[in-house]
Amino acid sequence: MMTKTKADLLLLLITVFWGFSYLLADLSLAELPVFQLNALRFLLAFLIAGISFGKKLFPVTIQTVKASFMLSLILTGVYTSATYGLKFTSLSNASFLSSLSVLFTPIILWILFHRKPSRRIVTSVVLSVIGIALLTIQGDFIPAWGDLLCIICSIVYGLHLVTTELMVRKPEVNAFQTGVYQLGFTGFLNLILSMIIEKQVMPEQNKIWIYVVILSVFCTGVSFIVQSIAQQYTEASHVGIIYALELVFAGLVAWIFAGEVLMPRNYIGAGILFLSLLISVTGPGETSEYQESGNV
Repeated sequence: MMTKTKADLLLLLITVFWGFSYLLADLSLAELPVFQLNALRFLLAFLIAGISFGKKLFPVTIQTVKASFMLSLILTGVYTSATYGLKFTSLSNASFLSSLSVLFTPIILWILFHRKPSRRIVTSVVLSVIGIALLTIQGDFIPAWGDLLCIICSIVYGLHLVTTELMVRKPEVNAFQTGVYQLGFTGFLNLILSMIIEKQVMPEQNKIWIYVVILSVFCTGVSFIVQSIAQQYTEASHVGIIYALELVFAGLVAWIFAGEVLMPRNYIGAGILFLSLLISVTGPGETSEYQESGNV
């Protein structure tokens, strides 16, 4: 039986996968345009999930399909704003601003559901933002045009976490099916955008396909299916804090595989992020306002 602790551990595993996704996506973009890459990784993830779990995807309720499509619209916004934001700002600015979903998630919960965050969550969020800043910001933080897109990305991803929690806790919505079908819808939306905006290309190097397959299976398919299931048992604000650790694993991957040097303040930032996670998991969980009112 799934417990909050098991759900947190699975979400932590996702951050490890996404730590690798930065490097793999960067290598893949050398030959593939943005929307085509996203279309490939999501559609391939959906295809593999469909082949592996076909019998579990039917029958499906209309509520599950609606939830999956709504989440795919939000997820497409996340990937679009993040990628194009990076084109118009520095990598350090983009990393910092795109990770601020840890800050915006409890704010969205407060606005939409009047769910005031506990002191424990507020403390964890503040520490997370400090840790993210130490991990990402290089020198002076100089505003750029892409910063607005990266901020939009972090807000939209916070909305995705909140919406996922809201949807998968409804008894008529199947969390596993939602995680799978949102992959298909997101891939299809990116495919449409790619066909309208981009020139279609075929990767010339076989290793690009290997990167895409790894992105599809672990960084996309497994990650979003697990997230949908795990969010039945843990809170969106708590998930945002766990996902902030993605930057720690991304830094380790860059250090090990790309030879990037980690500065002392990077280690301090990573330590603060782990401290924020430790604080967030000690003590009672948050209570959903919509749960208390019976709207699930």
